[in-house]
Amino acid sequence: MSEEEEQNAVELKTGEECLMNCEVALILDRNMIIFKQCLVIQVFEKSQQYIKRISRYKNADAVRQVREILSKYQLVEFELWVLGNLCPETANEAKSIVPSITTKERGCTDENIEKMLGDLSLIKKIE
Repeated sequence: MSEEEEQNAVELKTGEECLMNCEVALILDRNMIIFKQCLVIQVFEKSQQYIKRISRYKNADAVRQVREILSKYQLVEFELWVLGNLCPETANEAKSIVPSITTKERGCTDENIEKMLGDLSLIKKIE
């Protein structure tokens, strides 16, 4: 691993936008017709079934709201992806799976994290 790659890993820079599982599900739904015309239909359908099964949020409006909520907290793409996919229930759980959210620059206190998780939980309940 190069020095630049190591630094990017430390700073959680992926170089690409990370998509939550629910976003992948929406993309697959929108492109189903294109994929069905290809020979990869079985792989596509299995991927679509899997991603729909593990996605926490199902409809496009909920997916948009989740990304908006998480974006308010100055999360890098990887952090947003992890929290959006794993949906921790408590601040301690969120900090244990994404310890970088507690850095001083972020200002993410336990109260802020609990508010963020509460907002995500509310979306899931009304979806």
